[in-house]
Amino acid sequence: MDVNSFFEKLHTHYNNKLPFVVYSRPINSIISCWLQRNDKLHITKDFSESGFVFAPFDLHDNAIVFPEQFCQYDKVHTEELKIDKRILVNTKAPDLAAKPTHINLVAKGIDSIKKGQLDKVVLSRKVSKDTNIKNPIEIFKRLFNTYKNAMVYCWYHPKVGLWLGATPELLFKIEGKQLTSISLAGTQPFNNTDAFKWSSKEIEEQQIVTNYLVKKIEPFTSLIKISDLETVRAGNLLHLKSRITSTIKSATSLKTIIEALHPTPAVCGFPKDVAKEFILKHENYTREYYTGFLGELNLKQTKTRNTNKRNVENNAYAVVKKQSNFYVNLRCFQVKSEEAIIYVGGGITRDSIAENEWEETVNKTKTILDVLD
Repeated sequence: MDVNSFFEKLHTHYNNKLPFVVYSRPINSIISCWLQRNDKLHITKDFSESGFVFAPFDLHDNAIVFPEQFCQYDKVHTEELKIDKRILVNTKAPDLAAKPTHINLVAKGIDSIKKGQLDKVVLSRKVSKDTNIKNPIEIFKRLFNTYKNAMVYCWYHPKVGLWLGATPELLFKIEGKQLTSISLAGTQPFNNTDAFKWSSKEIEEQQIVTNYLVKKIEPFTSLIKISDLETVRAGNLLHLKSRITSTIKSATSLKTIIEALHPTPAVCGFPKDVAKEFILKHENYTREYYTGFLGELNLKQTKTRNTNKRNVENNAYAVVKKQSNFYVNLRCFQVKSEEAIIYVGGGITRDSIAENEWEETVNKTKTILDVLD
């Protein structure tokens, strides 16, 4: 399928109010889509289906799946995809009316940490922007062209809504029995230079996430390895990142891994249950699918192996593995009527400064505002 036909099909699906998702994984020249043939809402409880999943921050709410058997799957290589390059020059002043509320929220979080109730909590806010998006596929193209190091997506269901985003964070991926998860935390603006420095607060924040992930997967995996700490870029922001790999024990289900790792300290806090309770009580809005996760669910991956190189034809055999890859739903926004609702947050620790946390959310907001203007 050529690129133009691919996007025309998506636009037609959206106009017909049928569910779909279009996405591209990081450092990938392939754009994929799932087109559901009807508007039925499929809810998953055990994550045993095959297809594409869109899950909320709070798993007590509905996790939605586009089942493979009810969808058409397509993909297109994008080497010749022509999209006008957008220069990120957003200079609009933030909505300062929201500043006191967010600073007060952060202050409550810091106070709770100093009292010993929490080690970390991730606190967020919403930013609304008037917009008139007639074709969300065009916004997806802008995201794809701008954020090569992110999982870029546009997800739609007429009974749920329209979401778009460019998330840099892999929750985890499974290939056969191998589990890979990412510890990502700490944020600072990218200033077109290699001269950057991380504070002890940011390094501590990232280490909390790493320690949490290792502790959570230990009962269900073996041979755990942690990569060296590195700095990665996501749009106009820099983050600290570690990669954690391990081997899943045979009796472990996918749902068990999800419940162990989601939500991570990078989007919730630590201890998880206490931080989550604090968020639900004090943020004063429902995150819905912000800081949830999305991605390919239980897709079959077939590889051919040969036991004898001299007799390939007679000794070839197929190995079928299941593959899942889930990304945390960050740097995202929801479209309702003619309004884009942008979700942004930051990790709060003992050393956090409320004013700085406000500025971090302002910087993160620019990631989405740049593609909406």
